[in-house]
Amino acid sequence: MRRTARTAALTAVLCALAAGCGIRGTAVPVDAGSAPSRASCLTRPGPATPPPNGPALTVQLLCASQLTPVVRQHAGPGAERPVDMARALLDELRRQPSSAEEATGLSTDVPQRLTVSGPRRDDPAGTLRLSTPPDELPQLGLAQIVCTFAGTAAAENRRSVLLGGPGGEAPRSYVCTDDIRAHPENLQGD
Repeated sequence: MRRTARTAALTAVLCALAAGCGIRGTAVPVDAGSAPSRASCLTRPGPATPPPNGPALTVQLLCASQLTPVVRQHAGPGAERPVDMARALLDELRRQPSSAEEATGLSTDVPQRLTVSGPRRDDPAGTLRLSTPPDELPQLGLAQIVCTFAGTAAAENRRSVLLGGPGGEAPRSYVCTDDIRAHPENLQGD
């Protein structure tokens, strides 16, 4: 009899635990952000084999839908002009994460074939032209580019980045903030 009572009690507890996760449903839609991730992103791996004489560049990679700074060694030429720095940074953003970076949950949403050039004759100073119009890029990839360029020689050390596409459209100003790093999907140009 005791055994039957214990078995029944244990069965009731297991059924209660299996019935739900403890979060009550609601009739009001709730935007609670992206789903949780098991990726740590706290361990920022360095390059496996740094190239000789390559400069260290900090780029913004994605982890759990947020931007995370990662230092990479760049094997390309030096970056004396703003457009050269933008090219070096874009090279690193386009490069797929190493296996060590992927293991910590890092990724990139910057298109592989994207290129950057300097301003046209009638552009405001500091404009960078992308081979794809900014509003046609993946939102997270655009945020990666803006927050990687911001505060560097590519953006003339400003927090804002002037970006245009290959056509004749006027460039737009994008600002990287802590909120954009946490929620890159909210990036808007002025």
